[in-house]
Amino acid sequence: MLKDTFDFQAVLKAALMVAAMWVGFILQNFGLIEGCSGAIIPLNPDGLKGILFSPLLHGGLDHIFGNSVPTFVLVYLLFQFYPSIAKKVFFLGWFVTGFLVWLLPPIDIFTGEFNSVCIIGASGIVYVLAFFLFFSGLFRWDMKLLTVSMVVALYYGSLIWGVLPEELFSNLEQPSRISWQSHLSGAVVGIMLALIFRKNGEKKRKFIWQLPNYYSEKDDKLWEEYRMNHPDDFLELPYKKKDDVWDYLDEIRKNK
Repeated sequence: MLKDTFDFQAVLKAALMVAAMWVGFILQNFGLIEGCSGAIIPLNPDGLKGILFSPLLHGGLDHIFGNSVPTFVLVYLLFQFYPSIAKKVFFLGWFVTGFLVWLLPPIDIFTGEFNSVCIIGASGIVYVLAFFLFFSGLFRWDMKLLTVSMVVALYYGSLIWGVLPEELFSNLEQPSRISWQSHLSGAVVGIMLALIFRKNGEKKRKFIWQLPNYYSEKDDKLWEEYRMNHPDDFLELPYKKKDDVWDYLDEIRKNK
């Protein structure tokens, strides 16, 4: 019974993604990946490889812990509830978001200065999945998928503020190290994927009796048998009260 409702493959895929992130983090700490190697460097040809590798790299324990839990949960929800399109959404979200981040110049919003930065972390993928899962449920208007949307909104609704520069909310002594460009790109890509794939995947279940002009001779026979076998259930049928002319006397006088 549990196997019919709980996809262990979805758990495995979520665990593999998080494991890959931790392998990348361990390699960093052993010095096998240094500096901006593997990071996205916007508008720099050397930073293109970061489109592939940057989600697996993180700047510290707080960074990777902060991304591990939402990544696991959201990847699991994606493969559990959208199994037929999950791979397309996941990998398209990964690469398209990374490419958009590479295209966006890291300009200081207050000074207009161009900052050469190295962008790492899985937060772009987190935003892709969170926004896809939320908007996909809305676009499909399916009760099961709407429930998933509400769960995502409940636990990750605060992500919406991450698409804006941190400098708008805090007085920082130095530029923020949080890449709002990754968050914004992931959010946009997630919404677009939800729109593109809104008619793909599991179809909304519709029972035969919900169809217009549905008729079943078998149902009619069962109903007649029930009426014959349970006549007492139909002794007090609802009826419309007969009109009493005295109730309309005032109205009749007005018309005259």
